[in-house]
Amino acid sequence: MGEPMDEYPTLLAVAHGTRDPAGAATVRALLDRVRALRPWLRVAEAYAEIAAPSLEDALRGIDGPVVAVPLLLARGYHALIDIPGRAERLHPGLVTSRPLGPDGMLADAMIDRMTAALAGGEPPRRTDAVVLGAAGSSDPAGVADVRAAARILARRLRRPVPYGFVAADGPVLAEMVEERRREGADRVLAASYLLAPGLFHHRIEAAGADVASLPIGAHDAVAQLVLDRFDEARLRLGDAVPVA
Repeated sequence: MGEPMDEYPTLLAVAHGTRDPAGAATVRALLDRVRALRPWLRVAEAYAEIAAPSLEDALRGIDGPVVAVPLLLARGYHALIDIPGRAERLHPGLVTSRPLGPDGMLADAMIDRMTAALAGGEPPRRTDAVVLGAAGSSDPAGVADVRAAARILARRLRRPVPYGFVAADGPVLAEMVEERRREGADRVLAASYLLAPGLFHHRIEAAGADVASLPIGAHDAVAQLVLDRFDEARLRLGDAVPVA
């Protein structure tokens, strides 16, 4: 398809936000991959908190219909209440997609990150234990989504994958890592279920695993997932323009 059409919605990607400059750089690299997959689509960047541009500032610069895509890996306050509420108040008629996770594409990206983190670039061995490391959530729906993400990763790896949190009540990542070690695992790998670097990833790195993968980040599978969420939500605008 050629140039963007005035009536076609803008994709507003809304990340959580972090003070770590690497976090914003990762979000921008991911959005560059989204643009590469669909060059005619208008894609804008925003953050729910801490980083700039804010959700409100980004929306003030957009004319026409908008689909907001939370760059979040689970349901919770930001995905279900904060982002939709703030966006719709400022831009009536805007629709917000569901968050990115859980999804098999994220599991595939996590496996790629784990493989890259291991010496020799080989996938995890059968004798390795894998624990999914997440920030966590106070919302039961968010906890359920992390649990589902761990199950999806377990199916991909054909081994049990427990999960642990670094910033919320629930299973503690460091304790889950130590439990796998007591069970006799050759190595314990922490699969980072985070989109971008920041405080939470530093906590995953400090949880005692032998290897901690990098955040999922700017991966082609994640870029495609962003577009999938956009397309799902776009239908609620009644836009009849075909997806290309």
